[in-house]
Amino acid sequence: MISKLLRRLALPLLTVWVAAAALSAQAGVILDGGGLPGSGAPAVDPAVAVLETSMGTMTFRLLRDAAPATVANFERLVRAGFYDGKPFYRIVAGHVIQAGDGGDNDQPKVKGEFGAHAHIEGALGLARDADPDSGSTEIYICLAPRPHLDGSYAVFGLIEDGIDVLRRIGGVPVVEKWDGRVAFHKPIKPVIIERAYLKQRSASD
Repeated sequence: MISKLLRRLALPLLTVWVAAAALSAQAGVILDGGGLPGSGAPAVDPAVAVLETSMGTMTFRLLRDAAPATVANFERLVRAGFYDGKPFYRIVAGHVIQAGDGGDNDQPKVKGEFGAHAHIEGALGLARDADPDSGSTEIYICLAPRPHLDGSYAVFGLIEDGIDVLRRIGGVPVVEKWDGRVAFHKPIKPVIIERAYLKQRSASD
């Protein structure tokens, strides 16, 4: 299983309410993905994802225009509580932190949406296998610019708050194991996503 998990991101190393009134009234409110109760309003486009971890909170702006299918898939998983309680099981200093379940599930796959944004520090992306359309639940966050990933993986979010938390997570002690030519870095002390949720951007953003 470790080999399968590693291949998700190691491959390159180997080869809403739209109305202004609603935005103002609901600024910063945590959303469950539905419209106003009884209003018949469509599902909200929250634009912001929050990851509350055991080492602090990170907030990401979601890039719906660049990767609409990827964002929609991530939002669906977040609303379902998929990431709650899951660890960042792979932490590679100077590279990425990664969370998910290794793809051992029946979740849908997402067609690859590559190239719109560079892999800079704080970029949130969707990992995959050799098939470019195999991304599903595995997410990663870049700890540094990773230009070799550009054009091969979908960046669907950028960190807006909590870069200090990201850097602390990236520096935790790990146990390094190798699977063939790929390093699997497991934190000695688990770093957990305690809660993931979506919220609307504040009116001042």
